Amino acid sequence: MVDWRKSSVTNGGVHLAVFEVAGSAEPGVADPRPTVLLIHGWPDTHHLWTHVAPVLAEDFRVVAYDSRGFGESDRPDGDDAYRLSVLADDLFAVAEAVSPDGPVHIVAHDWGSVQAWEAVTRPGAEQRIGSFVSVSGPNLDYLADWARDNLSRPTPRKLGRALAQASSSSYTVFFQLPVLPKMFFSVAGTPAVWREFLHRVEGTPRENVVVADTLGDDMISGLRLYRANIRQKLRNPESRPTAVPVLEVVNERDIALRPAIFADTYRHAQRLWRRNTPTGHWLPYTRPGYLADVAREFIATHSTGSRTGTSGRMDRARVFSRPNPLSGKLAVVTGAGSGIGRATARALAERGCELVLADIDTAAVEETAQESKAAGASASPYELDVSDTAAVTDFADVVRARHGVPDIVVNNAGIGLAGGALDATDEQIDRLLDVNLRGVVSGSRAFGRQMVERGVGGHIVNIASAAAFTPQRTLGVYAASKAGVLLFSESLRAELAEHRIGVTAICPGIVDTAIVANTPIAGLDATHEAAERDRLAGWYRRRGFTPDRVADDIVRAIIRDKAVVPVTAEAKIGYRIYRFTPWLSRFAARQKVTR
Repeated sequence: MVDWRKSSVTNGGVHLAVFEVAGSAEPGVADPRPTVLLIHGWPDTHHLWTHVAPVLAEDFRVVAYDSRGFGESDRPDGDDAYRLSVLADDLFAVAEAVSPDGPVHIVAHDWGSVQAWEAVTRPGAEQRIGSFVSVSGPNLDYLADWARDNLSRPTPRKLGRALAQASSSSYTVFFQLPVLPKMFFSVAGTPAVWREFLHRVEGTPRENVVVADTLGDDMISGLRLYRANIRQKLRNPESRPTAVPVLEVVNERDIALRPAIFADTYRHAQRLWRRNTPTGHWLPYTRPGYLADVAREFIATHSTGSRTGTSGRMDRARVFSRPNPLSGKLAVVTGAGSGIGRATARALAERGCELVLADIDTAAVEETAQESKAAGASASPYELDVSDTAAVTDFADVVRARHGVPDIVVNNAGIGLAGGALDATDEQIDRLLDVNLRGVVSGSRAFGRQMVERGVGGHIVNIASAAAFTPQRTLGVYAASKAGVLLFSESLRAELAEHRIGVTAICPGIVDTAIVANTPIAGLDATHEAAERDRLAGWYRRRGFTPDRVADDIVRAIIRDKAVVPVTAEAKIGYRIYRFTPWLSRFAARQKVTR
């Protein structure tokens, strides 16, 4: 538990209970570190920050307070005392009292974030507020504008978004009724019921939910927030800009707030950053370590006197225009020096990802990195032989230390081997399986462990092949390696589903890449092998299916969390034949193809 040191601040005759994490400095001795102000929402108190505050206190002076109507603060009568303008006055009063000589950095959740938005959009707020981390709490003026835009010029997509958010917010209508909600929370507003509710709706560990003894009263008193502000803001929004640096932590599984409502924040916030994670509404309880790390890095980036250095990781989360689903993600791509790997790097760069690129060919991967930077992305090239399991593990550790845990991993590196299985040498088979199968397994395991430990999801893409389900007499060993990738990916997807980590197997057919020109053909002498490779490469070029089209399918698969994606026409046909009429696949595999 946190050792809180209690004091009090008065604003307009209302006494606000203020709590500072003890131990950072002796009583009466000024703490020179930047001050972080934590603000809770409904129906919480400063106890919401029980697991976040100690982590932040390692680097900052940490203060929280109970908003009026909650916990140990006063509970003035009437709805007018809970208007956002008044709550913003409370925020500034606390900020002035706890940090009179410098700005505070705000981390706020739910209604705490809503009232912080009211504060940061006041003219000159940047003089008092150094930065703002917003978690699951929109600016109600921006939300009203967003709703009007979606409803005034409706398209099926806009209307769907508006209706989805209306459904998620339907509870607020109940909260604004005069009698029923008070009766409901008089019975259901107990710590045991609340812990069970959070556990069931988003898997929050029951032991993480720390609440005040006043929970039932807080639930009822806090209903004034809904009555005093929602209808007023929706009817008469006054959207104001802010110059305060803002980080929006968008929880993609939020039961109350759909991610779409935050899409237009960039129009108002001059300095905006964004982090999307597949997490739920009560992030301070479910993933406090993650939230603390994200907030600490953002605050350190925008403060002086912090002992925490910055690595520049926040750069990838900067938002300059309407965000897309992959904006700000950290993506690792192996085999990025050419072909599908290079095209995937380019596609992810264009969608706002930071890239970590690896390939056995150093010059080639450096060229891909330069192309990615030209597209406006941050890209770091690394030399890597994925057949070396220890090297893959070390590479994953380096990525985590230098760049962070990746959100996306594309295990693309692969090689080819044609000819009969009986003609292939042991060395050829070992190399093929080490790269194509073991390399994918090693990369998935190393980065998958990191994603699980971080606890906020991610996505792994493994490049298989249509050969995985279209048996051919001259691709037996290659097909085996890719079939292994396919079934491994399906199995890993099941294993990681509970951690919100998606796994996709991409199965291209005939794609014009350099892999064909470099493929050994077992059973042929050097002269005939070179001639056959040239013939196959020419055929692939005439087919005309380019790697960028595969990359587009990879991006769509990540966004839509697809399990198996056959890419080319022949791959899609082959996938269905193998599933529904496998005898036909076996018959076709026996045929000798002459060209």
